[in-house]
Amino acid sequence: APEIFLLARFISVNAAAFRERGIMLGKRIADADQAVGGLSEEQRLTAQHACPLIEGELCLAYKIRPLACRGHAAFDKALCLAAVRGEAVEAPISTPHLVVRSLVQNALMAALRRAGLAWGLYELNRALNCALSAPNALEQWISGEDPMTNARIPDFDLIEAAAILDAASTA
Repeated sequence: APEIFLLARFISVNAAAFRERGIMLGKRIADADQAVGGLSEEQRLTAQHACPLIEGELCLAYKIRPLACRGHAAFDKALCLAAVRGEAVEAPISTPHLVVRSLVQNALMAALRRAGLAWGLYELNRALNCALSAPNALEQWISGEDPMTNARIPDFDLIEAAAILDAASTA
């Protein structure tokens, strides 16, 4: 959730600059949410819908991209770009990046859980659309609510993850 709120803030603060360049980022995100927000991970991959944050083969939010994006460092730029365009290619990615991403993500989820804040995995487009369209979403999250419940990734077992995080914290 913190990554979503950081991205939402970045998009809101820079909305006018994006519009001046003909980039309607809020609309792109809403359209992406409509297209793939409610799908499973496998269905999202099959849909091959391009990320709304990509413009001219560059990520508009590269410096603050989420852990999921940071964990996908490709070895082959051409294959990576083809995948971003939605082409059916296999782009080999860095295992060390995935491992570090997983460790950091698990530590973040454990810390959020201990702090009594909503945690888990969210579908980026749906969660961003929610954060951008609900003016008090951040305040709700800070108060312990989960304003992005409908953006939770259904394939992620929150109960099992909680048990694993709890066991790890007592080990």
